[in-house]
Amino acid sequence: MRHDAQGARSDDGRAVFRPLSHLRSQPLFGNLAGDTAASLVVFLVAVPLSMGIAVASGAPLVAGIVAAIVGGIVVASFGGSAVQVSGPAAGLTIIVADLVQTYGWPVTCLITVLAGGVQVALGAFRIARAALAISPAVIHGMLAGVGVTIALAQLHVVFGGSPHGDTLANLTELPGRITDGDTLAIAAGTITIGTMILWPRLPALGSLRLNRVPAALVAVVATTVVAAASQWEVERVELPDSFAQAWSGPALPTADQVHGVAVGVAAVAMVASVESLLCAIAMDRTHDGRRVRLDRELVGQGSGNIVSGALGGLPVAGVVVRSTANVRAGGRTPLAAILHGVWILVFVALFAPLVELVPMAALAGLLVFIGLKMVDLSHVTNLRRHHEASVYLVTLVGVVLLGLLEGVLVGFGLALLVSLRRLTGLTVLTEEANGRWHVLVQGSLTFLGVPRVTHALRTIPVGTHVDLDLHVDFMDHAAFESIHAWRVDHERTGGHVDIDEVHENWYERSSAQTAPNAKTPPRGLARGWAPWGVRRPDHDRETPASGLLLAGANEYHAGAARRMRSLMTRLAHRQSPKALFLTCADSRLVPNVITASGPGDLFTVRNIGNLVPRRDQEGTDDSVGAAIEYAVDVLEVPGIVVCGHSHCGAMKALLEGAHNEPDDEHLRQLRAWLRHGRASLAQLGGTVRAESPGPDAMRELAQHNVVQQLENLLTYPAVRRRYDAGALELTGMYFDLESARVSVLDEARGEFVAIAPDPVPQPRATGEAEAHDRSPS
Repeated sequence: MRHDAQGARSDDGRAVFRPLSHLRSQPLFGNLAGDTAASLVVFLVAVPLSMGIAVASGAPLVAGIVAAIVGGIVVASFGGSAVQVSGPAAGLTIIVADLVQTYGWPVTCLITVLAGGVQVALGAFRIARAALAISPAVIHGMLAGVGVTIALAQLHVVFGGSPHGDTLANLTELPGRITDGDTLAIAAGTITIGTMILWPRLPALGSLRLNRVPAALVAVVATTVVAAASQWEVERVELPDSFAQAWSGPALPTADQVHGVAVGVAAVAMVASVESLLCAIAMDRTHDGRRVRLDRELVGQGSGNIVSGALGGLPVAGVVVRSTANVRAGGRTPLAAILHGVWILVFVALFAPLVELVPMAALAGLLVFIGLKMVDLSHVTNLRRHHEASVYLVTLVGVVLLGLLEGVLVGFGLALLVSLRRLTGLTVLTEEANGRWHVLVQGSLTFLGVPRVTHALRTIPVGTHVDLDLHVDFMDHAAFESIHAWRVDHERTGGHVDIDEVHENWYERSSAQTAPNAKTPPRGLARGWAPWGVRRPDHDRETPASGLLLAGANEYHAGAARRMRSLMTRLAHRQSPKALFLTCADSRLVPNVITASGPGDLFTVRNIGNLVPRRDQEGTDDSVGAAIEYAVDVLEVPGIVVCGHSHCGAMKALLEGAHNEPDDEHLRQLRAWLRHGRASLAQLGGTVRAESPGPDAMRELAQHNVVQQLENLLTYPAVRRRYDAGALELTGMYFDLESARVSVLDEARGEFVAIAPDPVPQPRATGEAEAHDRSPS
C-alpha cells in the first residue's frame, strides 16, 4: 500500500494511510504565480531566438514570430508535456532553408501543414515511441552538424555579407569574407557573442543575480542599444507594415515537385517528432510533476505545425533552451507555455518599432553562438564509453558536407552496422585442466557465430568431460542445432557434457520442444540468482564458504563485470536510489531479485525481523536510525518500503515468547533486539506460546509487523516532515517464500494483495530450491 502524504491519524492514535501517487497532475491554474513568472522569462528568451531562426531558415522574419506564438498556445494546449515549450527549432533550420530555396515559401508552408498531419496520425495510432528507436548518437550528431552549418552560414552575416546555400561554399569563402568584412557588422556580432559568453558567468551581487536574466535577451538588447546610440549604419530587422501584407499561406506544388514535397514532409515530420519527444523526455528529469504522454505530445506538435503552416509560420518542435528556462523559472503546467505565446503576440503587436532597431548582425551572432553550443563535446565522451562516437562524428560530417537527410541516412546506416556487429559479436574460450574441458561462449549466438563455436567444439578430444557455459543473451535455431548435434555425438562416444546457461535458458527451451537425445539435462537456473547449492551441488558441502565466495567473484569477473563497468562508472560518484528498502536479514530473501532492481535503485537496510525501532524509544538502535536519516534527508529518496516475509525466524521467536526467556548470555542480544517487535505481537493479541507456531500465525504476525514498522517510521522527524510535505511514500510488502510471490499492503481492503505478474512472451526459466527455517531471521 502507498501511504498518503496527508499523514492523518485515527481516533486511537494509529496512523491512517491513504493511497498517494508520487507523480500527480497539477491543475492548469494550480501554479499560477510560478507559471506567470516563468512565461515572462521564456518570452524574453523566445523573441530573439525565433527571429534568428527565421533569418537562418531564409523565411520571412514574421514566420518565426508566428511559429513561436503557435508553438506556445496551440502545442501547449493540446500536447502531453507539462513543461515543454515549443517553437521554431534550430534543428529544422537546414531542412527549411533547403525547402524554401527549392520550392519557395508558400509550398514550404504546405509542407509544414502536411508534416503536422503526419504527426497527428502517428500520435493517434500510438506509435510515438517508435521515433525513439533512432540511435541517440545519430540524433546528437545531426544536431551538431546542424549547429556547425548554422554557425558557418551566419558568420558571413556577422562579417557583413550574405551566406551561401552550400555549406562547402560558406566554408571555403569564409577567409575572404573575414578580410573584406564590415567593421560595424563585426562589432555588432562580437558584442552579441561576447555578451552570450560572459553574462552567465557574472558573479551575484548580494541577493541580486543578474545572470538570471536570459543571456540571449541581454545580448540582443545591448547590441541594439549600442548600435542605435552610436547611429551605426548596419542592416536591421524589417517587419511588414501589417500581418495581412506579410501573410503568405500554403500553396500547391507543381506536378514535378510532388515527389520532392513528399520527401520534405517526411523529413520535417521525422526531425520535428524525434527532437520534440527527446526534449520532452529530457524535461521529465527536471521536475516532479506529471510525466509526458508521448502520443498526446505528438498530436500537440502536429496540431501546432498544421496551424503554424496555415498561418505562414515555420515548423515547430520542442526546444530545449526554452523548456529548460521554463522549468528553472518555476513553470510547472502548460499555462506557462501558453502565456509565453500570448506575451509574444502582445509584444509584436504593440512594440514592432523596437524590433526593427535590432541589427541583423546581432541575430547572426546569436545564431553563431547557439550553433556552436549544439556541438556538445560531452556527448562524445558519453558515446565513447558505448563505442558509438564514430556514429556521432560520421553523422556530423555527413550533415555538414552532404546535407541533413544524407548525413542522417549515413549515420543511421553506420549505427545499424555497429549494432549488427554487436549482435554477432561472440567470444569462444576453451581450456583444459586435469582432463576436464571448460568451454565458455559469450555474446549473441546466431548462425553467423556457428562456424566459430563448431570449430572450437570439434577440437575437444572424444570421451572427455566438458563443461559448456553459455553466457549468451540470444540463441537462434541454427546455433541450437549445431551445439545439440555436437553434444549428442560427444556423449555417444563416451563423453559427458554439462551445459550451464547463465542468463536465459535458450538451449533448455529448445531442447524441451525437440527430442534432445542427450544423457545430461541442461542446468535450468540462471546463474544471476540461483544459489550455490543448486549451481554447484557437488561442491556445496565440500567447498568452504571462502572458496565459494572466491569462485563466485571469479565468475562475476568473467561475465558480468565487463557489462557492468559502464553503469558503475556513472554511479561511482553519486547515488540516487528510488527507495529505502527495509527488510529482513534472512538469506532466502533477495531484495534486488524480488523487485527486479539493479545497482543504484535501492538503499537497503537489513536486520532480523525487518524491525524499525521507534525514534522515541529508549535504547533506539543508532544504525537503523542513521540509515533512515541519511536516506531521507541526504539522499532524499522518494519512497520507503518495509518488506516482511513468510517463515521468518524472528516472528517465530516472538510467538514462542523468546523475548521473555531468562536473561542469560544465550542469545542475549537477539532477545534485546526482538523487543522492538513486541508492538507487532500486541496487535496480534499477545504471546502465543507453542513449541512450533503454525505457518498461519507466523504469516499473520509478519504482516502485522510490516504495518507496525511503517507506523514506527513516522516517529522519525525527517520521515514525518517529508511525508507531510507529500515528498515521501511509505509502502508495505510481503514475500511468500513457498510461492515466491510478492504482496503489497492495501489499506482499503485491509490486507496484503498479491501482485499479478505481467504476461511475457518468453518467461524466464524458473527453478525451486528447498529452504529450511534454520536461522532466527
